[in-house]
Amino acid sequence: MYVDRIMTRGVLQVTADTRLPQLAALMRDHHIRHLPVVHEGHLIGLVTSHDLERVSPSPITTLSVGEANYLLGKLTAVKIMRSKVITCTPDTLVEEAARLLRQEKIGCLPVVEDGGKLVGIATHEDLLDFFLEITGCLTEDATRISVHLPDTIGQLAKLLTTINEAGGYIATVVSPLHPDQTGLRIAVVRYRAPDPQALNQHLRDLGYDLLTEILPPAGK
Repeated sequence: MYVDRIMTRGVLQVTADTRLPQLAALMRDHHIRHLPVVHEGHLIGLVTSHDLERVSPSPITTLSVGEANYLLGKLTAVKIMRSKVITCTPDTLVEEAARLLRQEKIGCLPVVEDGGKLVGIATHEDLLDFFLEITGCLTEDATRISVHLPDTIGQLAKLLTTINEAGGYIATVVSPLHPDQTGLRIAVVRYRAPDPQALNQHLRDLGYDLLTEILPPAGK
């Protein structure tokens, strides 16, 4: 899946001459921490909440409130923005975007195309929403089980086939690559079925080790 699928569109953006009080007000009023700075639609920099904190007066400053506000009011986005911005494109893989955020220790990735035209932004929140979606955490009508499996070829496919043959519809599957301390692999499966309790018992009868079992709420 590509960043184009998860990015935030219609990004709030500012120009180089936007003054600091307006930058702070935009972040506060819209509950955001990043403001791309653009010129004719093309990205030229990024202002973050950390940048605003960096230029704020120290509590021990000798300036009066009026003097501090006057000086801050003269600061513009171009004077405090980060001009070297790590970006991605709409066809960047989501996992690559996550790797960049983690590796570079940044909070967002402006999404650009056609030589720098800003078309969106991918944030930690966007990546978290994607994780919740692909793991099925928000699927209320599904049963969630985690199962110990031998770390050998075909074991995961065998489990999923068994669930299907017992009348279950697989919603999502997550299985970390490496075995746990027992030497076994864990598969977390969410499925829908008319009688999930009976299906889970069927799996146990076949010898599967169900580590956890979370049934959907009654009526789902």
